[in-house]
Parts: sequence; structure tokens; C-alpha cells
Amino acid sequence: MLLPWVLCSILSAVVLFLSVKIHTLKVSMEEIRVQLTDWLKTDTNTLISISSSDRQMRLLTSDLNRQLRQLRRQRRQYLDGDRELKDAITNISHDLRTPLTAICGYLDLLRDEEKSEKVTHYVMAIQNRAEVLNQLTEELFRYSIIMSAQESMELEPLCVNDILEQSIVSFYATLTKRGITPQIDITEKKIMRTLNRTAFLRVLNNILNNAVKYSGGDLNILLTETGEIIFSNTAKNLNDVQVGKLFNRFFSVETARNSTGLGLAIAKTLVEQMQGTITAQYHDSVLSVCIDFPQTVE
Repeated sequence: MLLPWVLCSILSAVVLFLSVKIHTLKVSMEEIRVQLTDWLKTDTNTLISISSSDRQMRLLTSDLNRQLRQLRRQRRQYLDGDRELKDAITNISHDLRTPLTAICGYLDLLRDEEKSEKVTHYVMAIQNRAEVLNQLTEELFRYSIIMSAQESMELEPLCVNDILEQSIVSFYATLTKRGITPQIDITEKKIMRTLNRTAFLRVLNNILNNAVKYSGGDLNILLTETGEIIFSNTAKNLNDVQVGKLFNRFFSVETARNSTGLGLAIAKTLVEQMQGTITAQYHDSVLSVCIDFPQTVE
């Protein structure tokens, strides 16, 4: 009769030990989860620590801390490189503006001088390319200013319908000149969002400018009752890989002579600064760019 009691006691002790062990491991895992989540959100210098003395859990914690140190170093290298790139872009674009302005000025003076028809042709060609280069430089400069801006935007409640209509009107002549008659469907419901007027207009203008350059001859603009803005046009020469890179800086669908590939990158940056989202989809040779902002709290 004594043996069963001994076995029961041993079994109870084992169960109790395992229960305590499992509880300790759960506590340690929760500590790791909470601290890792906090580290990823705040990029704090504090490393993960646990209350458990379990050898395997401490080895796991040590390995995680080693990886976090490496991740922090890589993140700092990325931020430093990104900052250096932005500074380089700002400096280069700024340095180019002064001589370009002078070149354009001298070309204007030369255009008024007497010259042969052949020389006139050459001057006009040079002036055209100089103006394109000047536009590209200005786009590069605007991008560098936007990316380097540290202060938050001044936001205000705005009617999306009105600003979208304003942007379409400003581009209507350019679109029709390219043979594009936009199909416009704007809800009668007033869509109010908290935005920066100048930034929002620049986003819309950049997207419309992109449509002018690359549309296959059509453009549909939709503002839904839920506040989504969708621009869609035929783009037969695209593929899914290119669409995935549309918002990358310096990416251009074509190696165009009059584009830096910064228009949509600027749009994405500004949309995200206003807490919105911008996405691109491609289906049946139609490219759709969708913008959505969180609803204004009334």
C-alpha cells in the first residue's frame, strides 16, 4: 500500500515542477514579446531582459539582443546614408539651378539677335533641352526640400471634392491637348478630410502629370462616397514588377528624357505625411492609383 502513495507523491511533484516550469517559460516569453514590440516601435537602446533563470531562455534572450544590436547598427547606417543622399540631392540641385538660370537667360538674349535659319534652329533646340533640364532640376530640388522637412504639416479640414475639381480644371487643357478627354465621376456628397491644401494639390497634380506622360489615351477620375480617389488609365507596357516600383524614388517606367521618376515618390511621401495611403493596381492593361485619407473627426 505504501508504493502507490510514493508513486502518487512523485508524480504530483513532477506535475507541480512542470507546471511551475511552463508558467515561468510563459512569463519569460511574454516579457520578450512586450519588450521586443516596444523596441520595434520606439527604437529604444534598452535591450531585452527576463526574470527567468532558465538557461535556454537566457540563451534565447542573448541571441535576440545580439540581433537587435546588429539591426540597430544597420538602421543607423541606413538613416545616415539616406540623410547623406538627401543632402547630396539638395546640394546638387541647388548648384545646378544658378548656371541653368544663366544659360536660359543668355539663350533668351541670343534668340533676339539676328542669325541664320540654321542657327535659329540650333538655338531653339538648345533652349528646349535647357528648359527640360531646368524642369528636372526644379523637381529634384522640390523633392529634396520635401524629404528634408522636419516640421509637421499644418493641416485643416478641406473639401476633397473642391480641390480635386480645381486640380482637374488646371490640367484639363493639357490633357485634351494630348488627346485625353477625362471621364470624371465625383460624388455629390461632400468629402471632408484633414489635409494640407498645398501638399494635397501637389499630390493630385503629380498624379495627373504622370497620366499626361504615360496614359494610353484615356483617364478616369473617381471620387467615391467613402472618400477614395481613384485615377485609372490604360498603360499597356507595364507589368506587375514595374507597378510595384512606381512609388520608388528615381524609378521611371521609361528612361524618359523629361522625367526624374520623382513625381509619384513625392506624392507618396506627402500622402503619408498627411496620414493617408496611396496604392497602385494593374489589371487588364489598366493602371489604377488609389488615394485614401482617414475621415475627419467632426
